[in-house]
Amino acid sequence: MDVVTRIEQALDGAVREAESSGAPPRLAAAMRHAVFPGGARIRPRLCLAVAKACGTEDYPTAFAAAAAIELLHCASLVHDDLPCFDDAAVRRGKPSVHRAFGEPLAVLAGDALIVLAFETLARGAVAQLPALLLCVGRSVGMPFGIVAGQAWESEPRVDLARYHRAKTGALFAAATVGGAAAAGVESDCWRSLGEKLGEAFQVADDIRDVAGDPDDLGKPVGRDAALNRMSAARELGIDGALDRLDLLVAEAADSIPRCPGGAELRTLIRLEAQRFLPKELVRVAA
Repeated sequence: MDVVTRIEQALDGAVREAESSGAPPRLAAAMRHAVFPGGARIRPRLCLAVAKACGTEDYPTAFAAAAAIELLHCASLVHDDLPCFDDAAVRRGKPSVHRAFGEPLAVLAGDALIVLAFETLARGAVAQLPALLLCVGRSVGMPFGIVAGQAWESEPRVDLARYHRAKTGALFAAATVGGAAAAGVESDCWRSLGEKLGEAFQVADDIRDVAGDPDDLGKPVGRDAALNRMSAARELGIDGALDRLDLLVAEAADSIPRCPGGAELRTLIRLEAQRFLPKELVRVAA
């Protein structure tokens, strides 16, 4: 069975826990709408790739960590789409959760997915639970997690790299640190890889917001300009943002700690980077 199928099964099993008999049916439906069908599942695949590179034999723990990280990502998308933030009508090619179920249920669905992520860790990652709770928790909250990243949008001034590290890099760092922790090896040395990849992904997202096709992306474009939001493409220009992306991908590949599967992981990262951009710009990320 391929990795993506197993990720989908792990996520489905987690969401089914929230759909148990007696649960509010519309809230349960809103949670499922937020998780399925998913996007590229980049974060859980990265978590599992790091665990494999570190030589893990504890795949249940790795899959629990991967599923928890993806549930947190889905929760962040639900909240990010709300009228008080992006007011996005579409996500992953279908109505955003607040458009499909209303704003109150969208807020609650995002909250419930956050809690479900930690329940998933507690059920499936017993051996490495303390380390995983710490690394995943810090990737979400304050002072450097995705909540802080979203909050930077409400500040009058912010350093772009700091904003990207929190808004996007923090959950990528959880994937790399969490994958190593699931393998039972020293994990903090994997943080730089996740932060670099997360920043690269956010720079690419900024570029897609300017140069991407909304049908291909499954969400509107031009939102950064419409919301007067900080963006690598707006600050550096397209060419400068592409140069920044190229540098970050190279730095990410170079930052991989010594491990049994390091060469394979390095190749995977370079190949995955090609998926970050519109097809006509792929050459820069290669």
